[in-house]
Amino acid sequence: MRRGLAGATVLLWRGGDDAMSTPLYQLKAEFFKTLGHPARIRVLELLSEREHAVAEMLPMVGIEPAHLSQQLAVLRRANLVVTRKGGSTVYYSLTSPHIAELLGVARTILSGVLAGQAELLADLQAAQAEANPSS
Repeated sequence: MRRGLAGATVLLWRGGDDAMSTPLYQLKAEFFKTLGHPARIRVLELLSEREHAVAEMLPMVGIEPAHLSQQLAVLRRANLVVTRKGGSTVYYSLTSPHIAELLGVARTILSGVLAGQAELLADLQAAQAEANPSS
């Protein structure tokens, strides 16, 4: 079942005849919860560049191997990353280039927010300097 994006409902298939309707906004919230961990964001940033083996990612993510494995499992369950085996090495890559695009958009939004905050801070500091010229 599908409706327009504003009030969209998505039909999820959960094995057998057990189908469940979930509003699109709820699915989006779950998606963003999945992204809500710094290690997962860092992994996705790295995979936006190219595929990586776990051993390559460890020093760049900066967490323990077991913790990285847990975070990769979360990303796999959410179908954001896929694996490929090369001998005894497991390589991870993004399932879609749209994930890299989303991270780029987030970077652009945050840059704008931070630039606005820096401008506000500069205005506040200038106003304080005018109010207290002896400081």
